[in-house]
Amino acid sequence: MTPDVLFQSLWNDYIQRLCPSAEKVHHLLQEDETLINDHIALRTFNVEPLGIATLAQPFLDAGYKPCGDYEFESKKLVAKHFEHPDPKQPKVFISELKVNECSEALQAIVTKLVKQLDTHDLKGPEFLWGGRLWELSYADFQTLAKESEYASWLAAHGYGANHFTVSVNQLNAFDEVKEVNDHLRQSGFTINESGGEVKGSPDVLLEQSSTMADKVAVEFSEGTEMIPGGFYEFAKRYPMANGELYPGFVAASADKIFESTNG
Repeated sequence: MTPDVLFQSLWNDYIQRLCPSAEKVHHLLQEDETLINDHIALRTFNVEPLGIATLAQPFLDAGYKPCGDYEFESKKLVAKHFEHPDPKQPKVFISELKVNECSEALQAIVTKLVKQLDTHDLKGPEFLWGGRLWELSYADFQTLAKESEYASWLAAHGYGANHFTVSVNQLNAFDEVKEVNDHLRQSGFTINESGGEVKGSPDVLLEQSSTMADKVAVEFSEGTEMIPGGFYEFAKRYPMANGELYPGFVAASADKIFESTNG
């Protein structure tokens, strides 16, 4: 499957199920050229058969290569990012929760979810936008949320893009991430201000911001509840010494971006 087909499928799922407001943001920022998607992010558990390697495989099959490694100790997460030889293709940021470092209660719930998996569902790339592959009770969701917002989000939504990211470098109407934030605020969007509304700086060669996640309806075994879904991110990259734009991620900034899905 080509990168274009992969990302179109992920985008369709993202705007329909996880972040319907992204379509409005897209129109607000759209100029003459198609908006460049800087990267997407995916979440998973570090348990077989759901680790980073499983989610990465469809991208590797499409020509992507592993690049940076990241750790988020307080959230018990590790992550990798992947790049395509064609710099116009989006980067892919995949994180996983170190379930083995979490409480026994959390581990028991994740084990219960994973036992429901049909591994055949993971054979093709379609599972990346397939949503939830297990049944989940709202009571278990709440138990997970008390310990790890990341775990509760993943358990509730399953697989799909946690966010897409507009490349601010491409925009003509705005030079700065802060200007994008102000424009979106004027249109009624809430910006994630955890760690400051703009994460990063020119010194670390990357600035990022994001909307707070949409509230979306999710089916639990007890009924439907409104919970945080996906969000839209904005990134401005700065040139390295060789003149090329910095391609990686800054762990301290990504740590705060994760909090865009806090309820």
